[in-house]
Amino acid sequence: MYISNIKIQNYRGFQSLSVGFRDGINILIGPNNSGKSNLLKALSIFFDGKSRKQLTVADFYNGIQLEDLKKHSPKITITVMLSQSENENLLGDELVTVSNWLIKLDEPYLAQLQYEFFLPEEYESAYKKSIENLSKETDIWEKIESSFIRLYIHKIWVGNPENQIQVDNDSLSRFDFQFMDAIRDVERDMFSGKNALLKDIIDFFLDYDIKSDKNLSQEMQNEQINNRKNDFKNNSDKLIKVLKSRLQKGTEEILSYVDHIGASFDHSKPTFEGVMNESEVYSILKLLVQQETGMNIPIGNNGLGYNNLIFMSLLLAKMQIDSDGSYLGSNAKVFPILAIEEPEAHLHPTMQFQFVKFLKDNLQDKKVKQVFITSHSTHITSSAQLDDLICLNKIQNSVNVSYPGKVFPLDQEKNESKKYVQRFLDATKSNMLFAEKIIMVEGIAEQLLIPVFANYLGKNLEENHVAVINVGGRYFNHFLYLFDSSKQHTINRKVACITDVDPMRKKIDGSNNHDKKCYPYEYDIDTTEYTYKQNKYLEDYEENNHPNIQAFTQDRVFGKTLEYQIAFDNPNCEILITPSVRNQAELKKLMKAFEEEKQLSEFIDILNNSNENSRITTAIQKPLPEQWTEKEKKKAIIASRYLNSVEKGENALELATCLQEKYIENSEEAIKNFNIPNYIKNAIEWVCDKK
Repeated sequence: MYISNIKIQNYRGFQSLSVGFRDGINILIGPNNSGKSNLLKALSIFFDGKSRKQLTVADFYNGIQLEDLKKHSPKITITVMLSQSENENLLGDELVTVSNWLIKLDEPYLAQLQYEFFLPEEYESAYKKSIENLSKETDIWEKIESSFIRLYIHKIWVGNPENQIQVDNDSLSRFDFQFMDAIRDVERDMFSGKNALLKDIIDFFLDYDIKSDKNLSQEMQNEQINNRKNDFKNNSDKLIKVLKSRLQKGTEEILSYVDHIGASFDHSKPTFEGVMNESEVYSILKLLVQQETGMNIPIGNNGLGYNNLIFMSLLLAKMQIDSDGSYLGSNAKVFPILAIEEPEAHLHPTMQFQFVKFLKDNLQDKKVKQVFITSHSTHITSSAQLDDLICLNKIQNSVNVSYPGKVFPLDQEKNESKKYVQRFLDATKSNMLFAEKIIMVEGIAEQLLIPVFANYLGKNLEENHVAVINVGGRYFNHFLYLFDSSKQHTINRKVACITDVDPMRKKIDGSNNHDKKCYPYEYDIDTTEYTYKQNKYLEDYEENNHPNIQAFTQDRVFGKTLEYQIAFDNPNCEILITPSVRNQAELKKLMKAFEEEKQLSEFIDILNNSNENSRITTAIQKPLPEQWTEKEKKKAIIASRYLNSVEKGENALELATCLQEKYIENSEEAIKNFNIPNYIKNAIEWVCDKK
C-alpha cells in the first residue's frame, strides 16, 4: 500500500491542487513559497496523531473571490488516496487497516480518506446575513475570525464521503508519520538514555542478538532473555548491597537527625532500600562517537549535519520498533511514513548523496514504507531518479505540478532521452529544475561568457532568476522534453537555447566519409564536389514556433561558432587577444589593418604561411554570393584566424574575466567598445523579458 494521490482545496497556498505520489521516495522540489512544506502539512493532518486537526483562518487559501465567499462559507477539503502496491500481500495488515476505506475493490484496490473543515449548516444563514453588506474579502475574513471560526468543525470521512462514515481513530493510529522540519535541534533528542526516543530504542534492541536469531523459537528466546534479566538482577542486587554497606555508618548518622527532629514515631523510622531495573540504567548511557584512535567524543561535539544523520538513523530504528508486530502485538504500526523538510540544511553535498542512498536502502529493507522530502538541493536531485521528483512551480496565483519522470516519449527507442537525462543530470545541470528561466548552451565557453554579456546588456541574470546550463554538446532535445509546455507533466519555464550554425561539408566522391567543418565562405560554393549541411537540430524552436522554448543561432550566411562570431563582430578589438591566444602578432596586424581600412589583398599578405591560411586565402578569393562584401570578407579572415588560435575553455575564462574587469572599471566605455553577437543578445533579452 502507498499514498498515491492528494487533492487539496482552499488550504493555505492551494486553491485547487492534485499531486500524484510514487510508492517509495518522493522528492518535492521548487522555488520558495511554492507549497512544498504545506503539502507535507496537509498529509500530517491525516497521519500524524500530534497534528492539529482544528484549523484557523490563517489555514484558508486567501485568494477566494468575494462572490464565492458570499455564496457560501469557505471550506477546506483534503482528499488522500491509498493504492495497492506492486507485489503487496493482500492477506497482510495493510489491507485490513484500510478495508473500510475502500472505494475500489478490484486489484489494484483504492482507498480514500477525506478531511473537511467547515461551518455546520445550522450556522450558514447567520454567516450569510452577517457578511451581506461587506464589500471586501478582508472584511469577510475578519468577520469569520471574530464570529464564526470557533463554530467550525472538522471531520475525516472514509470511503465515499457521501456516505458520511467517519474514520476509526484506531485505524489511523496504525500509521506512523514521522516529520522532521527544516529547523530542528536534534541534540536535545538524543543525548542520553533519559530521552524517550533513545530509551525506547535501547529497550527494543537490548538482547537483539537473541531476539533476531531465527534459529531460536520464541520460547527459547524468552528463556535466554529471562536468564540475562536474572543475571542482571543478581549483579544489581550485589551492587545495591555494596552501596548499603558503604552507607551503613552514614545511615546511622543521617537517621540521628530524624530522631532529634521528632520524625521517628509509632516505632518506625526511614531507611535506604532499592531495586535496580534495566530501564533505570539506560539514563546513564550516553551516545558517543568512537573514533579510530579509540577516543570517544560526546555527540554534542559533532557538527549539525553529522548529528542529523545519526538522529535519522535513530528515528528509523524507532519506526522499526513501532512496526514490529511480535514486539507490540496489535499496537504495532503497519505503515511507517517519513517526511523530511530540507535535509540539505545541515548536510555537506557528499553527505547529501549518502543520505539519499541511506533512505533508499531503508525503503528496500521495508523499515519505512514511503518517504516525502522537500528540497532546494541540486545535489539531492542529481542523486535521485527522475521518477522520484515532483516539481511545484507557482504561476501567478496557482501551483503547477510537474513530473520530470513522466515527460519522455515511451516509444523513443526504449526511452533513450530519459536515460540520457538521468545519466547526465549532475548537480550543475540539476539547477535547471529550480531556476525560473533557463539559457541552455552547448559548451563551457558560452556558460562562462553569457553572464558577462548579460551585464553588458544591462540584464543581470541572477536578478532575473536565469540559470545558464551547459548541456555538453548538441543534446538540447533530450533536456527539452522536461520543459515542453505543450505536453503533460512538464515544467513550464522559459527556455532559450543558444547553438552554433556549424557549417559542414562532405566530398561527393566518398574520399572522406564524414562531414567536416568548413568556413561560412566555403559553404555551398562548390556543389559539384561537396554536399553541405548546417546545424538545424533546433529548427522547430526558431522564429517563435513554440510557446515557451526558443532557439537562437548565428546568421546562416556569416555564422560558424561562438568564438568565430565574437571576432567577426569585433574585428578590431584587441581585448579578444588574451594570454592563451596563439598567433597574437598576426592577429594584432589583422585587427590594425581592419581599423585602417586596408585592402583585402593586404590582409592576405599579413597571413603566415600555413596550410590552413592557404585554405582561407583560396576560399575567400573565390566568387562568393553578393552578401559577401569586401568588409565581410576581411572580418571573416580575422574571425577564422582567431578561431584557429584559441582553446575554447581557457580563452573563454580569460575573456570573461577581462570583459568583466573592463565593465567594472568603466561600464559605459566597455559597452561602447564591445559588440555582443546579435543571436546571444536576442536570447538574453527574450529570456529576461517579463512576458
